[in-house]
Amino acid sequence: MPEGGTMAGRGPAPKPTDRRARRNKDGAQTVLRAETVEPPELPRRYAGDPDVARWWQTWVESPQAEIFSSTDWQYLLDTLPLVCAYYNDADGLKYAGEIRLRVAQFGATPQDRARLRMSFAAADDADRKRQPNIPASQSRYSSLRVVGGDDS
Repeated sequence: MPEGGTMAGRGPAPKPTDRRARRNKDGAQTVLRAETVEPPELPRRYAGDPDVARWWQTWVESPQAEIFSSTDWQYLLDTLPLVCAYYNDADGLKYAGEIRLRVAQFGATPQDRARLRMSFAAADDADRKRQPNIPASQSRYSSLRVVGGDDS
């Protein structure tokens, strides 16, 4: 054991729980009423811009859109001027950072979705597609018994 009294790579012993700065207590959570909201139409002033229209349609058709509330859609509507400037202004690249920050809150990339603890329901879809006539292993093998085993 090294002189300091700890194993290499282990670090010091953790502080007692009552002396930790972060106790990670379960915080109170506000549960909101579920709201079914249809996506708003793309405002007319942006409808003629194919890049902005494609950006908007991507969000309308995204799996995340199923859970968007009216305030979420309003926030995306408020983002449209930045998206329009990004695609159309000579110095539009300066808006990319703000757009990225805004869409990250909705799970735009795999990393964003992981941070937000979002996942696609691929397993649920696979379960629904599985053939129902294939019995579970328990029903197929439950009648098997150990033969020639030691009775001790």
